Amino acid sequence: MSEAHEFFNRQIKLWGEEKQDSLANKKVAIIGSGGLGCSLAIALGASGIGEFAFVDFDEVGVHNIHRQIGFKVGDDGKFKADVLKELVESRCPYTKVTSYIESFQDFAKRGLEFDLIIDGTDNLPTRADINEYCIANNQAWIYGSVEEFHGQVCFFEKASYEAVFQVNDRKPNGIACPIVMHIASLQANLAIRHLTGLPVKKDILYYLSFDNEGVLDTKRFNLPTS
Repeated sequence: MSEAHEFFNRQIKLWGEEKQDSLANKKVAIIGSGGLGCSLAIALGASGIGEFAFVDFDEVGVHNIHRQIGFKVGDDGKFKADVLKELVESRCPYTKVTSYIESFQDFAKRGLEFDLIIDGTDNLPTRADINEYCIANNQAWIYGSVEEFHGQVCFFEKASYEAVFQVNDRKPNGIACPIVMHIASLQANLAIRHLTGLPVKKDILYYLSFDNEGVLDTKRFNLPTS
């Protein structure tokens, strides 16, 4: 058994050597290196995906650390994407990460190609920009958002984000770490299924929430496609 196959032994038991080896040729861009971006980077970073782009212009703040699990005390003031790059590459020698300290708008001008783009942002205008870019470039992408004790995930293929959501500059309310990790985990599962060629149902919005009694509810909505 090769060193790489030993490293990914449990995944190979799940989907075989051929699918595992195919991941080495995949390229994924994670837009945003905050709460969702951290969890996505950790969940996917050691999976064997060959190349990542982490896109974020922000620096780590002390108030980020409680829910952005890629960062620790002492990282404040460093660029988030750079810290995540170092973490992911240290965990998996088979993955290369490039950090882009810039906005998505500037990143999009680079004209790079990816097998998948994943939204880890926390503002609606940037998601609208991601949506517009992906539609124009026939690019599949995965959306995720979190607030309080609920969150949403969708693998967009033919549906449009702006056809479903009102785009404004509203800031999210309070949030705790577990729901962030929960939503990012669902995003990561959809991503890894897609990248290994396993079936993924597209253009379905998943809405996950806890009610006042702490019961977890998951709703699914078929989105209109053009």
